[in-house]
This record gives sequence, C-alpha cells and structure tokens, in this order.
Amino acid sequence: MTYHPYHIFGEDRPARWLITCDHATNFVPDFVNGGDLGLPSEDMERHIAYDVGAAGVSLALGELLDAPVILSNFSRLVIDPNRGEDDPTLLMKIYDGSIIPANRLAGPEELEKRLTRCYRPYHEALARLAARRDDTIYVAVHSFTPRLNGHGIRPWHIGILHADDTRLAAPLLARLREEPDLCVGENEPYGGHLPGDSVDRHALQKGRPNALIELRNDLIRTEEQQKEWAERLAPILTEVLESTGI
Repeated sequence: MTYHPYHIFGEDRPARWLITCDHATNFVPDFVNGGDLGLPSEDMERHIAYDVGAAGVSLALGELLDAPVILSNFSRLVIDPNRGEDDPTLLMKIYDGSIIPANRLAGPEELEKRLTRCYRPYHEALARLAARRDDTIYVAVHSFTPRLNGHGIRPWHIGILHADDTRLAAPLLARLREEPDLCVGENEPYGGHLPGDSVDRHALQKGRPNALIELRNDLIRTEEQQKEWAERLAPILTEVLESTGI
C-alpha cells in the first residue's frame, strides 16, 4: 500500500479559511524502524507522539466553516512538521522524560529519508492549499497536555498563539475572553513563534492573517468533545472575521 504523508479533506471547499493540523496522528510509517519507534504504547498515546484530539476538532471545524483541512499522517516523533529544517528539535531524541529509542542513533541519512518521505511532501501540499486563494486565512489547530512531567498544572482551556501579525489573533483573543467559563491564554502554554515553523512558513512569510489555536487535550479526548469545541469556535471565528474586515 502506498504511503501518503498527509490527508486533505474538502479541498474544493470555498471558504477563505485553511485549517491545518501538524500533529494529527501518532502513526509511524513502516520505513521508520519497521513502523515502531521503540516506545511503549502508553507513550505513543501521550502528547509527545501527537496532539491528542486536534485532528477531530480540525475536521469538524473545516466542515462547519466550509474550509479545506490538511492533516499530517506521521507522528511528530518521526519528524516534527512544525519545525524548520534546521531546528535541533526537528527529530527528537528525548521528549518530556521519554527517550525515543528509534531516534537515538538516527543520523543525517535517516533524517533526510524522513524529510523526503514525510516532512517535505506535507509542506508542499500545505503550500498548495494555502495558495488556492489570494486571501487565505490560516488557522492551525494544536492541543497541549494539562501538565508536563515535573511541572505545574496548566490552567488554560484554550490558548491563542501568534507572532507579530495579530490581525486575527488579537480580536480572537478579545472575543474568547468574553466567554465567562474560559481561561484563555495568549502565547500560552508556550510562545507563538519559532522561525521556520508552519505558521511562519505558510502564513507570516506570505502575509496571511493567522492564528494558532491550542486546546487543552483533556477537554477534547472524545469525538463529542471535539465536535462541541468546533461548534463553539466556528461562529466565533466567523464573527471575528466579519467584525474586523480582515
């Protein structure tokens, strides 16, 4: 069976929105150590391997906004599509206390194989989707763990990450903070910009309005929760777009 490093849903949907999910799955292709990174199954189900729940939110959001969605089809531990090619964390050897056995001795040849078969095809497809309209609005969906090993509880339900272009992020943050039941973080639980990351590459460098949505993964573990968050976010995004005239 031919391996595809990404999945696209609704490519012909007409909306300006483009929904991306860089860390959609914990799948390991067969050509990477026989499809096994050497981690126990409980580690592969953790946030270190993928963004739990983010794919379901992305798909539901795309349907509600009538927008295309692109999902990666490889674990972030195979290679992280949300890093630049020169980023030292592109291929992680250890993450949140877990050593990744299949990555420990991975050298330049193995890295190039993963770049060629996973990372670059994903970004080429993403670039093509983003360029389908001149006025694309880029929304990246991610999730975060409520607590890293050895660290405190993260209180945020949702975070909006951004760099210097806040045309979408700033009004979106303001609108979300009107929701009385939400703890909303700005560039939390981490900063909103890494040179060469997906938003930088496909939005900032192209002048596209953008926001990165981080949802706490214990809130989107089930299909029902994922749908509920998409149903909550879709009208808010639409409202923000209409009110700002971006």
